Amino acid sequence: MKAVIILPTYNEKGNVERLITILEEEIFPKIKNYEMYILVADDNSPDGTADEVRKLMKKWKNIDLNLGEKHGLGAAYVRAMDWAIKEMNADIVFEMDADLSHDPTKIPLFLKKIDEGFDMVIGTRYSGGGSIPKNWGISRKIQSVVGNLVVRSILMRFWVHDWTGGFRALRKEVFLKEKDELTAFRGYTFQVSFLHKAIRDGFKVAEIPFHFLDRTLGRSKIVPREYIIDLLKYVITARFWELVRSPFLKYAITGFIGYLINAISLEIFSEFFKLAPFFAAAFSAELSIIWNFIVNNFWAFGKYKITSPWKVLLKFPQFNLVSFGSLLIIATVVFLGTYIFGNTTFVRQISLIIAIGFFVIPYSYSMYNIFIWKRWHISYLSKLQEKLG
Repeated sequence: MKAVIILPTYNEKGNVERLITILEEEIFPKIKNYEMYILVADDNSPDGTADEVRKLMKKWKNIDLNLGEKHGLGAAYVRAMDWAIKEMNADIVFEMDADLSHDPTKIPLFLKKIDEGFDMVIGTRYSGGGSIPKNWGISRKIQSVVGNLVVRSILMRFWVHDWTGGFRALRKEVFLKEKDELTAFRGYTFQVSFLHKAIRDGFKVAEIPFHFLDRTLGRSKIVPREYIIDLLKYVITARFWELVRSPFLKYAITGFIGYLINAISLEIFSEFFKLAPFFAAAFSAELSIIWNFIVNNFWAFGKYKITSPWKVLLKFPQFNLVSFGSLLIIATVVFLGTYIFGNTTFVRQISLIIAIGFFVIPYSYSMYNIFIWKRWHISYLSKLQEKLG
């Protein structure tokens, strides 16, 4: 198979010769099962970077040069990956900075992960022994660490530790699948969007820890304002549409109405029928369970809905069995709340909100997906367990 290391450059004349020499003389000779190539994607650097690369091309025949206008990192990578796949017949493409901040000795480990079946391998500075430079200023450290934490939190993919790094390897199939959606991201948001879309579409991702080194020549290309504003805009918008398009939003709406049914019936059973808090909570929870099953089946999980009357009759007891955990959670929390703070409307309702918000929602949504409508299969759970470590 053929692997192409893509080096995006703009005024990197002093760095590109050093890195290419290391790759050609120290790294590539150790790699036996891949044909290794280098593609320099230069944005018409005024410092003569392209001329330096042309000199190196005379010495090593596995180097190519791709020139284009300066439209940002993302645009350079899209242009270069397209060239590497179409013109160089690349099976694997690497993203790698030309300023020696990415450890080239890790390249064989990236390829090993590809051989193990992963589709995309990312270098991580934030797990498994990876690190960022100690000499970075406090503002840049905060920007990097907090930026990654914000992305992980908003996108809810905590098993990926480094979203903003640019040291990666991926199969050509990943790029060809995501290419049309990447052209809008010209800056460093490209890294987050590319990884997010790959995970969204089910590509298998691995991480390789490495020590990030600060450049010794040239200037950093990071633009803080663009980096922060564009990044936040992307992750918030992407997560919003994920929720809108997923069953979760419909599940949440259904659950909220179920909560109203639960809350109102809880007061009716408590005030008019004078039932003890435990039984009042249990009966009101069962009414909301019936509502949840019917509406979730035909709306929230409509794509996987159970249509056969006989299957509905068989599945509803299973749904009740799964939901019995929710019933116990609600009944127990309401009982404890009223036992400790008194059997009042305020205490009952606060206890109900706590039970549903902190325990029932994550429990029931997971159980519905696994056992009732079976959106999540064993392979998905195994992959999730693997990612969570």
